[in-house]
Amino acid sequence: MKKNHYHSLVFFFLFLMSEHRTCDLVSADDDDDGFISTKGVQFFMNGSPFYANGFNAYWLMYYGSNHTLRDKVSSVFQEAANHGLVIARTWAFSDGGSSPLQSSPASYNQRMFQGLDFVVSEARNYGIKLILSLVNNYEDFGGKKQYVEWARSYKGQHLTSEDDFFTNDVVKGYYKDHIKAILTRKNSITGVTYKDDPTIMAWELMNEPRCNTDPSGQTIQAWIMEMASHLKSIDNNHLLAAGLEGFYGQSNAQRQQNNPNFQVGTDFIRNNQIQEIDFATVHSYPDGWLVNKSEDAQIEFLRNWLKSHIEDAENILHKPLVFTEFGKSTKLPGFSMQGRDLLYDTVYSAIYSSASVGGTAAGGLFWQLLTQGMDSLRDGYEIILSESPSTASLITEQSQKLNKIRKMYARIQDLAKWKSKRGKNGG
Repeated sequence: MKKNHYHSLVFFFLFLMSEHRTCDLVSADDDDDGFISTKGVQFFMNGSPFYANGFNAYWLMYYGSNHTLRDKVSSVFQEAANHGLVIARTWAFSDGGSSPLQSSPASYNQRMFQGLDFVVSEARNYGIKLILSLVNNYEDFGGKKQYVEWARSYKGQHLTSEDDFFTNDVVKGYYKDHIKAILTRKNSITGVTYKDDPTIMAWELMNEPRCNTDPSGQTIQAWIMEMASHLKSIDNNHLLAAGLEGFYGQSNAQRQQNNPNFQVGTDFIRNNQIQEIDFATVHSYPDGWLVNKSEDAQIEFLRNWLKSHIEDAENILHKPLVFTEFGKSTKLPGFSMQGRDLLYDTVYSAIYSSASVGGTAAGGLFWQLLTQGMDSLRDGYEIILSESPSTASLITEQSQKLNKIRKMYARIQDLAKWKSKRGKNGG
């Protein structure tokens, strides 16, 4: 990366600030009410580069829809804010099934929608930005399989694969209608339409899109182009990500060797080069992807995975990058708390090394944050901060370091404005 004078200032200020105590954590009164935008490889908010630590909590809407469980939403946001976490990624979908948001095409359960309203409202109260994912690749919470079944049942479409989700016009119409329903929703608590709410940082087209029936990547590429254009025609305030895991495709044969030995019809480079995609995403699960490898081998894979994606986002995509999922499961062989902390530290160190020089890696969102009394949602990857003091300490430290960068950039820009004003006044 070219280090211009601006980045040299960054290094200088970081050095000065490292000599003093760690600054306070981000809080809701840190002027966090602006829309997030992009400029080059960086996110910006209120005129300053935005780097932030975050978490996943897919369950927020469901708990928000139940008045006996809503306190868990508030508790998790409070605990997150106490540890400096300011981005939450969650589902804005639940298609069919027993607790649907969308019970059938374009038919919505208002109780569930009000649950999502509550999530957005509470996130705003705690100074947390949201990344909202719009559909699942998997059949959990309906996903592309449910959309295909709806097209068969309601429109008599002869579809043979879940991957027809990406190509069938009826299915694509259903999904476009869902995009519009979410984006134009008027929050029943705040009165703000979702597409006008800066609490929402970004939309995500799909959680981990995969099209195994077309490993060439053409199907996913065409679908992302179509849906990204449709979404941006409704909402140009918010950022958009495809929701990719980061697997390399045929556009870069050399990088394909960094994949964990499988192809899923996506292409990290080509998919993220689509104009309407504002930033790239990467997931990291070396314990699940390389289950027969040693922990040392998994960490070595992870370091290469992080490095290659940061380099490519910076030098090829010229867009910001967020590691939107990572974790280590207590339910897989070889788990230890030390091993999980090593994984977190590896991810966080790579992000900070990039962010500290004005680079493309803007933050990481671990999977997943729970609070006490949510045992039914434990999946092995969960973090309950009060139960995991060493991991919680790493999370807090990363939040402090990224917040320090945010404040430093703001001070640099304030100084530049002061000098400019002073110059104009003849000072």
